[in-house]
Amino acid sequence: MKQRSDGTKVLLKSVVKGIFNKKGLNVLKIDLRKFENSIADYFVICHANSVTQVDAICDSVEDTVRIDTGEKPFHVEGLENCYWVLLDYGDVVVHIFLEEYRNFYSLETLWADANFEEMTDKIK
Repeated sequence: MKQRSDGTKVLLKSVVKGIFNKKGLNVLKIDLRKFENSIADYFVICHANSVTQVDAICDSVEDTVRIDTGEKPFHVEGLENCYWVLLDYGDVVVHIFLEEYRNFYSLETLWADANFEEMTDKIK
């Protein structure tokens, strides 16, 4: 298993802070490092109650990460409708869902063998 770099640790902390700044719900960090062909080291998944809140969380994550780390996402998808927005930071991929879409796609079940950590707004 790859070890987490300090840059990834700071990035994760900034992503979670940005999510909680706009009251993101059920924030989950999934550690994918033990999977040989995973597309990222971590997924961070959360949901919101409205498309407006999804958009606000997305903006907050981008702003917080830019301020804390100087990084911008390599790719952003889903801003057209804000049902499911994906922010790709390379080692960390952030999924911000509208609640009903999170329940429907259930990404957590696709990675059942991974290590999960429920995040709280008390950032370590």
